[in-house]
Amino acid sequence: MSEEASGTGSGQAGSGTLSEEQLAALLRSHEESLLDPAVRRDRARVAALLADDFQESGASGRVWTREQVLDLLGKEGFQRPAMENFECRQISAGVALIGYLCVRSDPRTGERSATLRSSLWTEELGEWKMRFHQGTRAL
Repeated sequence: MSEEASGTGSGQAGSGTLSEEQLAALLRSHEESLLDPAVRRDRARVAALLADDFQESGASGRVWTREQVLDLLGKEGFQRPAMENFECRQISAGVALIGYLCVRSDPRTGERSATLRSSLWTEELGEWKMRFHQGTRAL
């Protein structure tokens, strides 16, 4: 979520009513929206996706709270990266682990950088919320 580490509120359904494919599509959509600069600037849209006890471990090693992420995203300059190798694993009822590669290209140099991202999503009262996110620089 923060620029160093990484949709929208309504239309979420509980895991009991979703197939594995539907859950993967829903959570991919949420992850992709969190990479969208317009969504990132909309505090309410991001807040709707983050659990109250959300925490992020960024690629720099810094730990971010929900409030810190919400404050930061509203101020950052952000260019949307590409998402590759998306995977969704339902760990148990109401718990899913997401993993993907986040790829950026510097518009001036064309240099490519990549970050491995993982997120833990939990279902709360029929809505899926991101509880934890981590970004790790990929070599």
